[in-house]
Amino acid sequence: MLETLRLGGNGRVFNVGKLEWLSHLSSLKEVDLSFTNLSNANDWSQVISHLPLLQILSLRHCDLPSISSSSLSLANSSTSLTYLDLSDNNLPSSAIYPWLFNVSSNLVSLNLSSNQLKGPIPEAFGNMMAIQELYLSDNLLILAENQVRGDSVLNEIGKLPDFRVLDLGYNLLNGSISKSIGQLSNLHVLRLAGNSFDGDVISEAHLSNFTYLQVLDLSFTSLTLKFNTGWIPPFHLSQIMLRSCKLGPRFPDWLRTQMDFLEVLEYLDISASGISDSLPYWFWDPFQRLRYLNMSFNKISGTFPNNSIHISHLDLSSNNFSGPLPHFSLDFSDTGTINLSKNKFNGSVSRICNITDESSLALLDLSNNQFSGVVPDCFHSFRSLKALNLGDNSFSGSLPSSLGSLTSLEMLSLRGNKFSGELPLYLQNCTDLKFLDLSDNELSGEIPPWIGQQILSLVFLSLQRNQFRGRIPQQLCELKYLQILDLSVNKISDSIPPCLKNFNSMAKKVSLDRRIELHLLDKPYVESLIDVRYVDEALITWKGTKQNYPQLGLLLAVDLSCNKLRGEIPEELISLQELVALNLSRNFFTGKILQKIGHLRQLESFDPSSFSHNSGLCGPPVSPNCSMVEPPPGKPAVGGEEDSDDQFMKWFYIGMGLGFVVGFWGFCGVVFFKRSWRHSYYRYLDSAKDWVYVSFVLLKTRLVRRIKGFSTR
Repeated sequence: MLETLRLGGNGRVFNVGKLEWLSHLSSLKEVDLSFTNLSNANDWSQVISHLPLLQILSLRHCDLPSISSSSLSLANSSTSLTYLDLSDNNLPSSAIYPWLFNVSSNLVSLNLSSNQLKGPIPEAFGNMMAIQELYLSDNLLILAENQVRGDSVLNEIGKLPDFRVLDLGYNLLNGSISKSIGQLSNLHVLRLAGNSFDGDVISEAHLSNFTYLQVLDLSFTSLTLKFNTGWIPPFHLSQIMLRSCKLGPRFPDWLRTQMDFLEVLEYLDISASGISDSLPYWFWDPFQRLRYLNMSFNKISGTFPNNSIHISHLDLSSNNFSGPLPHFSLDFSDTGTINLSKNKFNGSVSRICNITDESSLALLDLSNNQFSGVVPDCFHSFRSLKALNLGDNSFSGSLPSSLGSLTSLEMLSLRGNKFSGELPLYLQNCTDLKFLDLSDNELSGEIPPWIGQQILSLVFLSLQRNQFRGRIPQQLCELKYLQILDLSVNKISDSIPPCLKNFNSMAKKVSLDRRIELHLLDKPYVESLIDVRYVDEALITWKGTKQNYPQLGLLLAVDLSCNKLRGEIPEELISLQELVALNLSRNFFTGKILQKIGHLRQLESFDPSSFSHNSGLCGPPVSPNCSMVEPPPGKPAVGGEEDSDDQFMKWFYIGMGLGFVVGFWGFCGVVFFKRSWRHSYYRYLDSAKDWVYVSFVLLKTRLVRRIKGFSTR
């Protein structure tokens, strides 16, 4: 006789329909239909209730229909069912509670996570005398007034003899956490993450009875953990998750009692917890089993030890760590991640060549530090690397050729360094790239056509502020997923290719990637799962102001400003109906400005600054019509545009000392000014009103003529 039926885990391929056939398999003890489509199985609760030997039932993510009152009247109480998983089904409270409390007399494990349970937590859960594991996360549950005081379901559950797991994460719980939670003395897992306990304080009185506690998750609760100095917890945790709790400003010394048992501790997250202290000396004692460490978004200072750090996932970003790059060993991991961004690390990064088990490394972010020198050419063995960010350091030299070996790479950011030379052909091997940021370097040569021929998945491409010359290759038009194109502040010439209309993401309403996110799952042990998410924000310098855009799908932009582009703006750009931002300023365009480009008319992007400093352009928004522009089309300014600009810049420097208003005419200041002045200058320029640009169309010509006159005396 059939005792076990497992059809789950097939990606909702099966559309099972009604389950009446299942009631004939009366010997079943285990049924797993998870991830199958049961949306038409309105008899599921009735059928399940008539399987007398059923012990294990898993119906996760099956799109289960609600239980009707008629089905409820036909349901029998089950005495055999011990394990029940109905998570991820959007079941409302009214549909599940009556049936559940009728079949639950012997339930040991109950999972109702990710449904639509609303209102106070039913005290009937306290009547499940055999229950050991209760998962109610990701619902809409609240604490009733009596539950806030502690006279609640926690009291009832606390009387159960062997209650081990309580998961109430990501609900609408608020107020205070009663000290009566300490009655759950046999608790192994406590998860209250993602609720709103603002201002509440957790003391040792809440936790002192948890002798068997192994997992503590209070992330995103804004709870303050305040323990007496020298307090020694009675537990030894394997997972500590306290992200966004208030632990600082001093580094919590009670963690030492957990670090002393590193054969137990595997996962530690104390990120964004308000710590502004130096790392204690005992912290870097040799790790034995720690797999995940996240201390990001604090103000922790200190240096690394000379010995190798054994870890699989390390995130120390946004702190004040300093010193040289440490040596890492990614032992016993299928996937490794290292994020040291936004610190004060310095010196060479040659030690990346000595990372043990480097083949498992999926993420390496060393951005926003003080690293310098040449990047070592040793990426051949990093075959699992999906994201590499070396941006905003002081690296120099040419790009290492071994970057072409990173065929799994999806994100590459080298912005804000001093890399030089042409873009190497081997980068075309990185065909999975979605995010490519090489801005603010000293790269030169022509933009290679293979970017549009080989890297067809690009969503973000920035070559801003380099020394690229030549024309925009027609092949870039093949990048149909592109959402942001920034080629500004280069020496690109010729005209805009009309084929830019082929950017499908900008031309049609399509489903866009809201962010370029790296999602990594690592399962170092059978019963543990490490979930790492990494987002490389798009850093865009728009009209002189640097802005971060983590939500790329909200911005569809083209920036070709500060180049040597000529000719008319191609009418084909009208096809980019979804375009949100366009900057063509500081070029040599001529003709009439197109009036219907994407959403520019409805947004701030259609203002004079988007088209300014193109002496041959006319029409709104730079002038009411084309009859007001001087000099007339086809007649160059006195001495030629470029010669006049060179003379004008000489007088600009003199004007700086004399306080002249010549500064309004800001050229592509990156060539002429230090960064601090350039940013202040651009901010001033962008704050000017529209009439300033219109008025100075005439004033510039007069000033240039006067300058030419002075220079010939």
